Amino acid sequence: MTERSLPPGLHRDTLAVRTASERSQYGENSEALYLTSGFVQPDAETSARRFAGTEEGFTYSRTSNPTVASFEQRLAALEGTEAAIAASSGMGAILMMCMGLLKAGDHVICSRSVFGSTLNLFGKEFAKFGIETTFVSQTDVAEWRAALRPTTKLLFAETPTNPLTEVCDIRALADLAHDAGALLAVDNCFCSPALQRPTELGADLVIHSGTKYLDGQGRVMAGAICGPSRLIVDVFGPVVRTAGMVLAPFNAWVVLKGMETLGIRMQAQSANALAVAQWLEGHPKVSRVHYPGLASHPQHELAMRQQSGQGGAVVSFDVRGDDPATARKNAFHVIDSTRVVSIATNLGDTKTIITHPGTTSHGRLTEAQRQAAGIGQGLIRLAVGLDHIDDIQADLLRGLDTLSS
Repeated sequence: MTERSLPPGLHRDTLAVRTASERSQYGENSEALYLTSGFVQPDAETSARRFAGTEEGFTYSRTSNPTVASFEQRLAALEGTEAAIAASSGMGAILMMCMGLLKAGDHVICSRSVFGSTLNLFGKEFAKFGIETTFVSQTDVAEWRAALRPTTKLLFAETPTNPLTEVCDIRALADLAHDAGALLAVDNCFCSPALQRPTELGADLVIHSGTKYLDGQGRVMAGAICGPSRLIVDVFGPVVRTAGMVLAPFNAWVVLKGMETLGIRMQAQSANALAVAQWLEGHPKVSRVHYPGLASHPQHELAMRQQSGQGGAVVSFDVRGDDPATARKNAFHVIDSTRVVSIATNLGDTKTIITHPGTTSHGRLTEAQRQAAGIGQGLIRLAVGLDHIDDIQADLLRGLDTLSS
C-alpha cells in the first residue's frame, strides 16, 4: 500500500511514534511484527537481483527484516544520523563495530571507566587478534591526546559512564580523533537520544544497548550502531550479514513500541533520580553521591550542556565503611534491606533497580582494574524508575538508617 511521507522538522517525540511504520496491505496502525526467517520471491530473476543487492527487497531475516528495518530507521531519526544497524545486544553492537573498523596492528583509545564487559572486550578479546587498546581517564583530554599513535583508528567512550556517571567532553574528543584521522564512538546508553545526541557534538558513531532505556521495561535484548550510511551500510552491513549478530524481529518490535514513550519516561525518571540524589547527599551514612545533575558533580556544567539540562536516571552512591570489607558489608546490608526496588543488574527499566557494581557489572575485573575505574566495595548503583519517589526513599532508609556507625 502507498505510505505517506513524514514532513520535515518534526520533534523527536513525534519521530519516536511515527518514523518507519511498515504497514502491510491491511493498513495496521501499530507496526506489524514480521516473524519469518525467509521471504517468498516473485521469480528467480528478482530473487537473484535482491540477493545480489542490486534491487531492494527482503530475502532472509539474517540479512534484513521489515520489523528490524523499522527499528533501525526510527532510532536513526531519533539520533539524527543517516542510518542505523541493529544487533542482538549492546555488546554485540560494539563487537560489530570493531570487526568492521579494526584489523591486527590497529590501536584503540578507550576510557577506563566504561562498563566492565566493554573493558574486557577491548582489553582481552580484541588483544587476541592483535588490536591494542590504551585505557585512559574518562575526563582528562590530555591523557587521550598523549595516548594517540599513528595506528590509532578509534576512540571509544560512554558518557555518562557506568556506574560512576563520569562525563566526557564529546566535542573535545571528536576534535582530537578527527585531527588524528581516527573515529570517535560514543555509547549513549545512559542518556538515550531523548537527552543527548552525540553526533551533534562531533561523534562519528553512536552505540546503543536497546535493552536499557530504548525498550524501557526490561523485556528484551537489543543493540544498535547509528552513524553515516557509508559506515552503516558499506562497513557494518557485511559484518552483521556474515557473522549473524542480528536482532530478532520480535525484539525489534518490542523496542519499537518502547521508543514511543522514551521522551516522557526519560523526563520523569531523570526528575526522580535528581530528587533521590539530592536526598542521598544529605544522609550521614552516605559518603559520596555520583550524579551529573548535582552541582557537586565534577562535570556538572558539561553534563547540563551535553544532556539537554537533564542528569539521566542513574544515581550511584558510596556508603561509609572504614575498610573495603566493612564498606562491602554495609552496601550489601542496604541492598538486602530493600523491599520495593529490584535487586538486579539491568538498568533503564520503569522499575527502580539496585545493584552492587563491584560484584556484578564489574565483578569479572581484577581488583586493580576496579580501583583504576574507581569502583569501591561500598558503591551502590541505583537505576531510578517510575516508582513514587517517597517509596524509593523509604526503601533505601530501611538499610541506611540501620547501618552501624
